[in-house]
Amino acid sequence: MRKDYIAAAEPADHETEFVEKYWTAVWQKEGGPQGQIDRIPRRDEYRAMAPYLAQLPKAARVLDGGCGLGDWTLYFARNGFSVTGLDLSRQTVEQLQARFPEVEFVDGDIRRTGFPDSSFDAYFSWGVFEHFESGLQDCVGEAFRVLKPGGLLFVSVPLDNLRHGIRGALARPRPAGNKLRFYQWRLTRAELAQELGIGGFDVLDVQPINKRQGILRSLHHEFGLPYEWLLTKGLSVLLAPLIPGSLIAHMVIAVARKPDNGAQHSGQGR
Repeated sequence: MRKDYIAAAEPADHETEFVEKYWTAVWQKEGGPQGQIDRIPRRDEYRAMAPYLAQLPKAARVLDGGCGLGDWTLYFARNGFSVTGLDLSRQTVEQLQARFPEVEFVDGDIRRTGFPDSSFDAYFSWGVFEHFESGLQDCVGEAFRVLKPGGLLFVSVPLDNLRHGIRGALARPRPAGNKLRFYQWRLTRAELAQELGIGGFDVLDVQPINKRQGILRSLHHEFGLPYEWLLTKGLSVLLAPLIPGSLIAHMVIAVARKPDNGAQHSGQGR
């Protein structure tokens, strides 16, 4: 697992406060909740989920852990699931509740959700588990607790791909006095599977996703090409079929199941 850092005006902020403030600002800059659900069936995350969705019972109860602008919560709610969107950003949740009162949105911490044991048939979380410096186990353990036996977990985190490995090996020490703070963990496929296994899950699949986004980031950071250039976008389309996802993909997604044999995981073993 590899740490990423970010420049922060207030590096001494408590981690939870920092995460809430940072992502609230990001989402407000994007215009707040818009209910943009049309692209979801074409997303890599959805393609990874699709073979397992048919296994869920009718009107299955689903948790969107770290729902952000709520698009995925809305999509699944409008497709027959009983979905709760949970996020640390109180301001964003208030906006979602006001705009989409027919869907349940709750403000809270995915490490301590407050939901009863065995509440959900499925739980998905995109790019959230990695944002706590103590590691993923608080998030994984809480997911295990709130899922029913046999429940499915879908989780994505940043992939520690070849590009990041090379950059990490060549990176210079950070100058003393820079206002930096922890931002996220990056994991390999094996590390993500290991984290879920430690948490008691049976891992069903792990695969790299968001390959085009990884290529775009490489073209920008390593070659200085602006994201918005047509050349950059065109190159990402041409290169995506040629480069293995394990080398360049931006994220990695895992599908896991809580064992349905009635055994309770102790949370030990790390």
